[in-house]
Parts: sequence; structure tokens; C-alpha cells
Amino acid sequence: MQRTSRQAWTIAPLGLLLAGLMTGSALAATDPAFTAIQRETFEVPGSLSNAWADFDKDGDLDLAVSLKGGDVRLYRNDNGVLINIGPALGLPTAGKEVRGLSWGDFDGDGYLDLLGGSNVMPPEPNRSFIWKNEGGKRFVDVAEKIGLTIPGRISRQANWVDYDNDGQVDLYASNRAGPNQLFHNEGGVFRQVFADNGVTDSRPTVGSCWFDYNHDGKLDLFLANQSGATDALWRNDGEKGFTDVAPSLGLNAPGRAKEEGGVGCAVGDYDNDGNLDLFVAVYGASLLYRNKGDGAFEEVGKAAGVADPGHAVGAAWGDYDNDGYLDLYVTSYEGEAGKQTPLDRLYHNNGKGGFDQVLTRESLLNAGDHGVEWVDYNGDGALDLSVMRGYSPVGGHFLFRNDLQGPARGRSLEVLVLDSKGRYTRAGAEVRLYDKAGKILATRLVSTGGGYNAQSAAPVHFGLKSFEPVTVEVSFMSNDGVKKKTVRGVSPKAFSKKPLVIREDG
Repeated sequence: MQRTSRQAWTIAPLGLLLAGLMTGSALAATDPAFTAIQRETFEVPGSLSNAWADFDKDGDLDLAVSLKGGDVRLYRNDNGVLINIGPALGLPTAGKEVRGLSWGDFDGDGYLDLLGGSNVMPPEPNRSFIWKNEGGKRFVDVAEKIGLTIPGRISRQANWVDYDNDGQVDLYASNRAGPNQLFHNEGGVFRQVFADNGVTDSRPTVGSCWFDYNHDGKLDLFLANQSGATDALWRNDGEKGFTDVAPSLGLNAPGRAKEEGGVGCAVGDYDNDGNLDLFVAVYGASLLYRNKGDGAFEEVGKAAGVADPGHAVGAAWGDYDNDGYLDLYVTSYEGEAGKQTPLDRLYHNNGKGGFDQVLTRESLLNAGDHGVEWVDYNGDGALDLSVMRGYSPVGGHFLFRNDLQGPARGRSLEVLVLDSKGRYTRAGAEVRLYDKAGKILATRLVSTGGGYNAQSAAPVHFGLKSFEPVTVEVSFMSNDGVKKKTVRGVSPKAFSKKPLVIREDG
């Protein structure tokens, strides 16, 4: 472990280092090269959820972290150096444990607001917090004012999404020990809808992911449920409500033991066929559902090499080596309560429909047991890794800089999707790249939440096999079906230091 400047350590798995010393060879080609950044700053036990967003609109992504003691940290990104300014901006330093964090512009003022949900044991009351972003200068809790304290909720994933395509961001709040709730945004004030049926699901939900699985222009909802419960896929039928189609599509995972269940979900097109697939992190054997494109799925976790059993918690898709294929990082843990240690997996996509697990227990990337997000925090074109360790007396919210070498480092394209007024409100939109012959290269989803009880607000990242010009197509959700906007002849090199911004037509 080599110490470098600005509190950074160069990372390589110990086993591979020893092998290199014995053979005189370089590190194995599959070993990902990352450096731990600001280690002393981030070594804080009880780190649970991490969510990234450009809260101050200065062009780079900032980091919000929730801690078991009620501290909600906000690290402003100053040219790649992260500084906690949460207390100065009005975020709590102690109080109820906040289990999840989600960024979303609920009032449409162009500044991203932050939701935090508590996780405390009765009889202490639970609630949610909505910290309104006032021009990037301070945060004020307005949850009571806008109807989103959500009392009694044992908070897990929360999603800012426009489920009814009316142009306003709504909220879905999952509950580990009670009914989930969907709130409709009515001019900045929220009202619960479908309270007696459908998505007000009473199963113990931890992960919730929205995506348009059937290409009808309406966001559908997948629920990863714990404690032996089956999972759900609630098809969005518009004004008629929602229908759980998981049993008919084979997505419900029946027959679980009480200690088993879904925890996290992550949506991504891992095989580059244009259809969004679904990974479910599970207490038990994890699942990978391949979207066949005709409204049906097939479970391929074992065949693809990602079904390792254990206590998987969070998952995130990201092309860390810029080869054009989505890789998958899964946080997991092993060991008895109070002494858990990380058992993470980094599944490298081999481009042939399968994955190779490239982490060892000795790797310093094996550092998380809760949150995980891929993010290009320093704008160099390579995805960095942000993970949380919340169990055991030691822990932290670790940030690993990607040290990808050679031309691949900057061989990527980031696309920032905004609405017609330039606001980040289009979570669930789909972005596709095509080559000059019209062949699809890859698909990304504007995040509706994931990692572990988090929702970041960031550009989507495409690793590229070459710098050849591409066509970029964005699919926006609409009650009249999917509406597409296409930009042709995009040169990735022209956007090496900034994202390509695509706005929805007004």
C-alpha cells in the first residue's frame, strides 16, 4: 500500500501483489487499479447511504452521506477535494439514524433537494426529512409543510420519479416494516395516492427501482422484499393504477426462507441489446433477470456468474474499464452480528453474456457492506467507486479514484438529461448510443434509485470502444407512449471534460 499525496493510497489486491513479486510480472490484467482518496476524512463508522448530485450547480458532483448517529454529511467537491459543509448549510450532525438519501428537485426550482428517512426502533417515532435546497446556499427541512414527514416509516429506498408523466416529480417511499406509500406532487405539496391497493405494498421492502420494462412510456416499479417475502413488479396502468405482474413473469422469487429476501435492485442493459435488465441483491443467492424485449424475462444469475450466495446488500452497474459493457459491483458482508466484515464482488462483464468476479478478500476495494455508487467525481472520463461500510466498530464512506491507464481512461461519453426547462426531473428516461451504421452500442437509465437506499442525480456514463462519432437517442416517458429525441454525429472527444446535455422538447 503506497502512500500518495492528499490522503490517498494506491490500491491493489494483496494476493496479486504477492504473485507479481514471486513471478516478477506486473499485476494481472483483470486487477482494477484504484486509489483510496482522503482516507482519514472518510473513516467514519456507521456509514450507510451515499448519494451524489451537483447541489450548488458548479459543474461537479458532490457527496451526501448518512451515518447511524444521525449525522448527514454533505461534501462539496472543490476540484476533486471533498469538504464537509453540511453543518454550515443546515444539515443535522446528530439525531435519528438516517437510513437512506435521495436527491430530487421536488419544487422545480432547478436546485436539487435531499430526502432522508429515519430508521429507529419503536417506541421512538420514525419520520422522513425533506431538506429543501435554497439556491445552493442552505438546506431547510420542509417535510411537514409539504406533507412528507411520513410518520411510522422504517425507511428504506425512496424514489423521486414522475410516475404519472405530468411534469412534476412524485415520491415513492418504501417501508421495511409497514406499507409502502406513493405520494403525488400537487404543486409542491404531496398527497398519498392508491392508499388502499397496488403499490401501497405491505411486504417488507428494502429496494425499489422504477423503469419502463414494457416500453409503453410509463414507469413500472420493482420491489425487492425481505424476510422471506416474494418480490413484486408493479406494472403502471396509468389512471387505472398498478398491477403486480411479477408472478406471471417469474420475477417474484417464491419459496424463500424467513431469513432470505431481496435487498437491493439495480437496472442496466448488461448485454447491450437495448433492453433494461434487472439485478437483485439478495440474502441468499442473488438474481439477474435478462429482459428479452417482448415483455418477458429470464433468470440467468447462475449462468452469468453473478448468483453468489450470502448477504448481498447494494448493487450498482458501471463500466469501470470503458470497454463498452456494464460491470457490476455488489456490496455484501459475512460474519456474526457486530463483527461483520465486507465480502464484496466486482463482476467484470466479459462481453459474452457473463461475468468474471475480480475481487479478493484481501483487496482494499473489498471495503463496503451497504451503499455503493459509480461516479466520475473528478471528471476525467473514468468511473470512480464510492462505497459505505456501516457494520462493525470500524467503517467509513470510502472513495476510490479509478486509475485506468492509456487511451481507455478518457474513452467515454457522459449524457445529462434534463427537462424542457433545464431541470433534473427526468429520472427513468433511457439513453441509447448507436454507431454510424445504426447498430445499438449501449443503453443507460437515468437513475431512479439504487446502490443502497439512495438516489443520485448525475449524468449517465458510457464507456466506449472507440472515439468514433455516435448517435445519441433519449427516450422520455409520456402518457402518449415513448417520445424520442435524437442527436446525430456526436464526437465523444468534444465532450471529454463536460457532459452532452440533452433537453426534453417543450
